[in-house]
Amino acid sequence: MKTLLKHCRIYDGTGADAFVGDILIENETIVEVSPNIEAANAEVVDLSGKSVSSGFFDAHSHNDWFAAKKDARPYFEPFVRQGITSFITGNCGLSMTGFAKESEHIDKVGAGLFHMDDLTGVYPDVDSLFSAIDANTPLNVASLTGHCSARVSGTGYCNRPLTPEERGEMLALMEKNLQQGACGVSLGLMYEPGLYAPKEELRAVAELCARYDRPLTVHPRACSAVSMAYPELLGRAHLLRALDELEEITKGLNVKLQYSHAIFVGTNSFKCQPELVEIIERMRANGVDAMFDIYSELLGVSVITVIMPTWYQALSPADKRKFINKFRFRILANASILLLGFGFNDIEIAYIGPGYEEYEGKTVRQIAKEQHMNNLDAYLMLCEKSNFAGRVNMGPYSTPEIISSLSKHDNVLYMTDAWVEEHGIQNPAIYDCFPKFLHLSLNGTGDTMPRTIRKMTGAVADRFSIPQRGYVKAGYYADLTVFDETELKNTAPDQSKAFGIDRVYVNGKLVLNGDALDKTAFATSGHAMRA
Repeated sequence: MKTLLKHCRIYDGTGADAFVGDILIENETIVEVSPNIEAANAEVVDLSGKSVSSGFFDAHSHNDWFAAKKDARPYFEPFVRQGITSFITGNCGLSMTGFAKESEHIDKVGAGLFHMDDLTGVYPDVDSLFSAIDANTPLNVASLTGHCSARVSGTGYCNRPLTPEERGEMLALMEKNLQQGACGVSLGLMYEPGLYAPKEELRAVAELCARYDRPLTVHPRACSAVSMAYPELLGRAHLLRALDELEEITKGLNVKLQYSHAIFVGTNSFKCQPELVEIIERMRANGVDAMFDIYSELLGVSVITVIMPTWYQALSPADKRKFINKFRFRILANASILLLGFGFNDIEIAYIGPGYEEYEGKTVRQIAKEQHMNNLDAYLMLCEKSNFAGRVNMGPYSTPEIISSLSKHDNVLYMTDAWVEEHGIQNPAIYDCFPKFLHLSLNGTGDTMPRTIRKMTGAVADRFSIPQRGYVKAGYYADLTVFDETELKNTAPDQSKAFGIDRVYVNGKLVLNGDALDKTAFATSGHAMRA
């Protein structure tokens, strides 16, 4: 089957200026890109006035947890409506694969944030997952292998350094996945059990990535000026201490370090943005291939325990209720709020659990007032009701000015860090995160259009060694997004729906045409992408 796209403005993914031309697709492949193509027996689509790029690449995703659902379409539909065709998944240390199949801790893979519900199977390694989803999932999926998943496999949530034998088994699990085509290793230093890992263990993981020339993506220990990750509330901002740690564990290594979701939680954290960029650039000058990624949102989603100190999380349920432990936590929490510029009125409950829908969409402060409790007791009550696994929407994480500045950096990639939840309040990034990057560009507050497109296409494919993706080029897979620049420029964003996306082809299949989604084609259009 041949399709000929005529008279389109083509952004090829290299960062070069767009040019007007034609694209010939045959089956899954781009056959030719040229100023003028004539092809017999091809379906001709006139795209005069429209723009085309390679399908957008979400550089930081968790959609490996949804790719093997018995019906994955609802979890991917919002993303294809944004023009996204491919994902780098397995981030924040929380890959769905990379554990021992005989582990007694499989229920802890996902750190309470993700769960293996309603899947077609259980997939302990990349090979098994990719075999199950290839041409049997809606969009293209690459996967990192998660440090948290490998660590929890052997020792659960233990809060101690691993023995040499345990560390060897953990590293072997990650190496196996890299050999099977995982596109890198991810760390989640704010989630159990990653938050318990000492620097020596993290250095060993970084060395593994360097040997395989695959990225090490990192959710740092802190994304704010003050956090519960460090005992000292005064002095150097915790966000910057977390970056110092990354600089230390990668020093002297020829490694690709990907700093995940450059955010600044709380108004007192915004001042850290210039030094974050400075540290990234210093690492690059010292031989570490350091980059970072951002979304176009001012808030984010996390687990309810994100502001809970490591020592408190590690306590048993009975010890958590002891007066002395709650008192210590109360002092630290109240001091942190004052120093952070972020409080319980900034934590919106997205989901606690069945029967607690009354809390959804309300801040912790609102709930405390309704329950006639102080803020901290209300927060701990909500943690307990959710079994310390609730979901929250939090902000501010950034400002329009910070997003504008960071989006123009030479070493930034774009992403959503979003997934569709079955219950509760959704993350707004599932709707229009990528159209907003284009909106910013076209209105002069983002990067140029050629560079913006590159950061969501070819640059991501290059970074994670994904072959034959990310470019409008003969011989590459026909992942193509067609968009209307006038609509992207003039539409007001943040309406809980995408805008400006005209058509989307995934591996040569037209899955989205205007608002119409071809649900049959969409169900099986995606491929597994091995590095």
